[in-house]
Amino acid sequence: MGAVLLALVLTWLVLLPLWPATSDSTLFTMTLMFTSIGVAINWNLTGGFTGYIDFGHAVWFGIGAYTTAIMMSRQTNGLGIGWPPIPAIALGVVAAGVAAALIGRATMRLRGPYFSVAMLATFVAMREIVRVWGGLTGGGVGLTLPPYLNRSLFYFIELVLVVALGVFVWWLRGTRVGTALVAIREDEVGAEMRGIATTRLKVAVFSFAGASTGLFGGLWAYQNTFVDPDVAFTEVRTLDAVMGTMLGGIGTVAGPILGSVVLYWLREFLWANLLDVHLIAQGVLLIVIVLFMPRGLAGWFDRRGTSITEMWSGWLRRGSLPVRPRSDDRRGVESTPREDP
Repeated sequence: MGAVLLALVLTWLVLLPLWPATSDSTLFTMTLMFTSIGVAINWNLTGGFTGYIDFGHAVWFGIGAYTTAIMMSRQTNGLGIGWPPIPAIALGVVAAGVAAALIGRATMRLRGPYFSVAMLATFVAMREIVRVWGGLTGGGVGLTLPPYLNRSLFYFIELVLVVALGVFVWWLRGTRVGTALVAIREDEVGAEMRGIATTRLKVAVFSFAGASTGLFGGLWAYQNTFVDPDVAFTEVRTLDAVMGTMLGGIGTVAGPILGSVVLYWLREFLWANLLDVHLIAQGVLLIVIVLFMPRGLAGWFDRRGTSITEMWSGWLRRGSLPVRPRSDDRRGVESTPREDP
């Protein structure tokens, strides 16, 4: 049932741009949603799998976006060479990955809130560097890229990237590397004692997440045709990744995807209908997640004994939530309630 549902969703996503009634605005909105999903999946590799909560994850997005913009822009910005998009985006990926490796080598020796604060400081510092280095980055004015408004192309590229990234994380979760990452999250000292090269593994995953986020940043810059420090380096992007992952289920494979989709469309609804209080509503949502859904939607479903696809089929069959039988019921032993003394 799960495979059938997934195939139906992917088929609908593939056919959506081919539908005559689908507008460029719809494709642009869906592409931005794919971007949010990709950033959340990469954040989950560090924050969910290894347990290192990164409050500066958007820095890799900004580095990828600005590297692409600098190489593609024909403005007088110190380079102005007007590279084609593919090598420019590829260089943005390399720049974000190398920066993540260098910074991760230094910061991932820290633990707990010290790492989180160090990454937040890195994010703020990088944004200010971009803002004051006007000869290269355009400063606060930003950079303009050559327009290429084929929305369908960007849509399909990011859809393929999100699917590929989701499959990769699903595969990684079942490997020895994935098990080692979870071991680091649960007990890093114990993992080191068992012979796991924790620092090398953490930095490798951190670098991959940075490079992959930089790829989404480069694609976003090319599609948006304009970057400036406040748009490319915005705290909201990190906040969306954290909230989306927590809403869906931190440390799970499907959690960042499910949570980012729900959060994205919820934000669109709030922007359209509750513009004056949308930030308050998001804050309330975060409090609700932390207090009542610490394991996210995936954990909420799991406590009821079902996967998301089983939940859906249960609604169709009975109109109610399926309930997992108690362990003693499965053994054929009658369960009787205990009486309080």
